[in-house]
Amino acid sequence: MTHLVVVEATNLIQSGDIVRAEALLTALVETEGDHALIEVLDDIPSKDLLAVIREYDSSKQSLLNLLITPEQFARVVVLERLYKDMSHEQLRGMMNAVIFREDADANEFIEAIAELEFGYETFVDYLSDRAEEVIGETFAALETDDISRSEISDHDWKELTWLLRHEHEDIYNIVLVLLKAKLQERVIAEITLTSEEDEDEIEDNPTTEEKDVKDDEEEDSAI
Repeated sequence: MTHLVVVEATNLIQSGDIVRAEALLTALVETEGDHALIEVLDDIPSKDLLAVIREYDSSKQSLLNLLITPEQFARVVVLERLYKDMSHEQLRGMMNAVIFREDADANEFIEAIAELEFGYETFVDYLSDRAEEVIGETFAALETDDISRSEISDHDWKELTWLLRHEHEDIYNIVLVLLKAKLQERVIAEITLTSEEDEDEIEDNPTTEEKDVKDDEEEDSAI
């Protein structure tokens, strides 16, 4: 029965019918229990499982989000980069919904993600739009031992950063280095873009001196 569910769910996902795939997996819990779904999630290809989880409204709980194990979720979430979502909004939504679910140990998920290739990069992508705050003075106060997790329990980037800093310092240090490098790349790209735009503007709007020279050249040519 479980094997048939895996095959059918995978076929539905690959054909783009995410809604029916989700309904099929949800029905499995109702008929065979939580453990049956966990076994199925082990057998569904990670990229297909990611396709399903990405479709969920991250503000609402789902059975998959509630039952997926740290190891299963880690294998899924490191593949999010393949979607090339520059905003990383889907990534943050998925991670927040699963890592900070009521019965979960967030540290188990962090460790599972960090153990995989591209795990550190996944944390960097998650924090990318908050890079300046994480690296700069804005977040410095949260790195002290005087601030408890409960004080910054936002089930979002602040809480994850606190956990990395206080519970997984080795992971935190590596993520911080990568995050600084990514921020520097972004700054350089913005400077380069601004410089190119300025050059284009100069070409389109020559100075008075340049215009006079050009006019003289055109006048000489006419003579």
